[in-house]
Amino acid sequence: MIKIFSVLLFQIVLSQEVYEGYVLYTPQGGGGGSTSYLIDTNGSTYNSWSHSSGAASMPYLYQGDEPGFENTLLYYPCRSNNPTMESGGVGGKVEIYNWDGDLLWSHEVSNQTYQHHHDIDVMPNGNILLVAWERKYQSEWSSYGRTSVNNSLNQMWSTAIFEIEPNLDNGDATVVWEWHLWDHLVQDLGSQYDAFYGVVSEHPELMNINCNSVGSNGGPGGNANGDWIHVNAIDYNADLDQIVISSRHMGEIYIIDHSTTTDEAASHSGGNSGMGGDLIYRWGNPSNYDRGNNSDQILESQHSVNWIPEGYPGEGNLILYNNQHSNNNSAALEFSPPLNDNGTYDINNNDAFGPTSWEWLYQSNFFSDVQSGAFRQPNGNTLVTVADDSYMFEVTQSGNVVWTYTHPGSFNQMIPRAQKYGYDYFDSQILLGDLNLDGIINILDIISTVNIILGLSDYSENVDMNSDDIINVLDIVTLTNIVLGNF
Repeated sequence: MIKIFSVLLFQIVLSQEVYEGYVLYTPQGGGGGSTSYLIDTNGSTYNSWSHSSGAASMPYLYQGDEPGFENTLLYYPCRSNNPTMESGGVGGKVEIYNWDGDLLWSHEVSNQTYQHHHDIDVMPNGNILLVAWERKYQSEWSSYGRTSVNNSLNQMWSTAIFEIEPNLDNGDATVVWEWHLWDHLVQDLGSQYDAFYGVVSEHPELMNINCNSVGSNGGPGGNANGDWIHVNAIDYNADLDQIVISSRHMGEIYIIDHSTTTDEAASHSGGNSGMGGDLIYRWGNPSNYDRGNNSDQILESQHSVNWIPEGYPGEGNLILYNNQHSNNNSAALEFSPPLNDNGTYDINNNDAFGPTSWEWLYQSNFFSDVQSGAFRQPNGNTLVTVADDSYMFEVTQSGNVVWTYTHPGSFNQMIPRAQKYGYDYFDSQILLGDLNLDGIINILDIISTVNIILGLSDYSENVDMNSDDIINVLDIVTLTNIVLGNF
């Protein structure tokens, strides 16, 4: 009986359908302004927002504690008119719109010291995490122990992250927290330099100041730029109070502790991790901290790193789009960081941070060298964006593509990334038995309930159908009757 039931479950998983919801994206390129689209799975436009500035990355929806269309805001990272530093993914501005498309708030980070680029993330409190280049000149780098800058600008741009609190009433923007990579560098040349002096392999928590070259092109018209590590994605985990970023040029992702004060974030102690603003985890290319070589590198030019949310298959893992995975193909890749109970990550002796492989990978005949994304859905599917082709598809964990979409009129345009919001996202009512919160009770909720009984998922009162504080076969019977229409 158990064997038959297991086979049935396997067949059900293999026949998973598309996760029903609205897909949000903004085509990039084509000149002038842009439009953000919210489409359903049939490709029909459910809502759209017009912008006077082109997109820097993907937009985000935010509701706070009050769901509903009337409370839904669109956060839009976009390009400033005259960027002070320019390379791929340049932005400079964040705008906030209401559901009707009215611009409520706008803020620029584009000055002689800082230039926003690529991504933002919207925190549960509505604050914005923003990535910026931080301009440093050759004399500063040299004093810190960098041996060569090697570009005609005589500049290298470090990385800063700002948490910005927007005030929609008066248009103000308050920086409430910040982090600077410049405070977390290591060099092995000598103690006469300002950056920390030590053996690089003994300090994986710090960035080797002499790692990686700086591009001689990539700026406007192919001219020089100072982009050192090229961060292209940021994501926040509220449960851990941690931030993950992705560096294209380093082929690595990094996690830092957000529970610090700004002063602690500039130091090597404090916060939940006790490590201040140092790197508490890094993964993808251990040669950057002298604990590996080219054969150990897994990530190359990757984008879109993000945590899989609680309650989703793979919860707590990280997922990303690995642009140059292998054989001239990209891949969607999920891996499990070695997280400890205290919020730090295991690393042994002189080994690199694990894991040495991945939990799940989907690689087929798709490739984009720029942008792109991968996001897990509540039913276990993964939404993938292939930026260069303005193409999106949804794939099951078994590798079955169940939905595809290409943005019409996509010539000379690309879609940086897309994300999906379930149809229930705008509805404040939670349906008892709807474990994945997709607005319906179906076989997927039954499978999730079975996983709870087998100990593969955590208890959820949302499927305790008889309110006895136990998830068991009685709850499955009730759910099955609902699906069969007997209730």
